[in-house]
Amino acid sequence: MREEQAEPSRIVVLISGSGSNMQAIAQACKNPENDANIVAVISNRPGVAGLDRAEEFGIPAQTLDHTTFATREEFDINLIRAIDEHSPDLVVLAGFMRILTPDFVRRYKGRLLNIHPSLLPKYKGLHTHKRALEAGDKEHGVTVHFVSEDLDGGPNIIQAVVPVLDDDNEKSLQSRVQIQEHIIYPIAVKWFTEGRLSMLKGDAYFDNVALPETGLQLTH
Repeated sequence: MREEQAEPSRIVVLISGSGSNMQAIAQACKNPENDANIVAVISNRPGVAGLDRAEEFGIPAQTLDHTTFATREEFDINLIRAIDEHSPDLVVLAGFMRILTPDFVRRYKGRLLNIHPSLLPKYKGLHTHKRALEAGDKEHGVTVHFVSEDLDGGPNIIQAVVPVLDDDNEKSLQSRVQIQEHIIYPIAVKWFTEGRLSMLKGDAYFDNVALPETGLQLTH
């Protein structure tokens, strides 16, 4: 358990946009029950709102513009350098819209989390709300998972299930899913920093018990 650790857990958050999930995690870290701090926010896109949000929380933020690098591999090498300057216990992808190289994923294996707006393994990739509506799904939602070398394919940690309403459109469904994102991501981060969450042999474990394929599931 983390109680043996004198220093709070160090979290680096990667963003590409508004940083709303980063903000939810930063807010949760202010709770005295949470022995963790976001020590850096890194964006691959300049001028996004998430950088301003980090500044409001007093979190060091920097931009590493992926368009200035010739290859994905070159960008990831420099991203690793930027992350490792902060000696993180956990790396959190919060709306980070980059496909990561296998070398990057392997470097942070077991301490790299992502959030995806679907009930994985359904609807990996983009346009998840549109796809759920077009399929006539009665339930949609969001998943926090460990990152593996497969896109949106790592073991699930926690899901929030959101009902699809008859009058839903993409915007309304996205809005309700995002509310749940801001609830479950800080929960998963807290579990990890408390030492209750781990990835072993490709499976997620909570309190030393293997989680089901869905992860722990919250229904709303």
